[in-house]
Amino acid sequence: MRGIVAFYLTYLLCLILGITCVALVAHWNYSYRGGFAWDGSVKQFNWHPVFMVTGMLVLYGNAAVVYRIPLTWGHNKLPWKLLHAGLLLLSFILSVLGLCAVFDYHNANHTANLYSLHSWVGICTTALFTAQWVMGFTAFLLPCTPMTARGLVKPAHVWMGGIILVLSIVSCISGINEKLFFALKGNTNGTLPYAALPPEAITANSLGVIIVAFGLVVLKILSNQIWQRPEEASYEVGIYQPLGYDGS
Repeated sequence: MRGIVAFYLTYLLCLILGITCVALVAHWNYSYRGGFAWDGSVKQFNWHPVFMVTGMLVLYGNAAVVYRIPLTWGHNKLPWKLLHAGLLLLSFILSVLGLCAVFDYHNANHTANLYSLHSWVGICTTALFTAQWVMGFTAFLLPCTPMTARGLVKPAHVWMGGIILVLSIVSCISGINEKLFFALKGNTNGTLPYAALPPEAITANSLGVIIVAFGLVVLKILSNQIWQRPEEASYEVGIYQPLGYDGS
């Protein structure tokens, strides 16, 4: 039973960290950056970090670990496939809204697009995620897809899922740092300099640390062999017990 208890404790930590990420990024942009709007002002830009952290990180990470939940084992896999795909679709929609927010803000204020390392990594991550979702939908949800094709695609699908999560973490923390450098300039815009570590910097830096912690917990869940969903052939009566054994 240690294996199942350890999983649920780790999964609870994953949920807490994910909720904290969303709450912190919303608090940062509402309390320190002036709130939200969709009018081409900086308040429109504030939607960008909220949508990207919520979509590309938190929803994406939770979608990735759906199959690891022991209560889903031994049951029809289709509802969990649909939940997995649905969470990823919602993640994609929020990511598109986040990109629209920043591109529209840049265009309204005659600011260049896609010039920073953060933007390069972020747009590549979104492109990979889009390709991954289309590949996953085609391979695993279309009834006409042969089982042999699914078997060939699955290892790449799983590997690419982890890579996209890592890239999402890199995009988020680089974006936080970039925003702080632009926003906290000291006397030039009436704020305390970033080097003085004002409350806003502490809040945003804490968000970055929690984002990394969330990603590490998700990767731990995905990499632990005893928490992987067994193959369908294992669900024979009297043979399979989900995590009903001791494991490290």
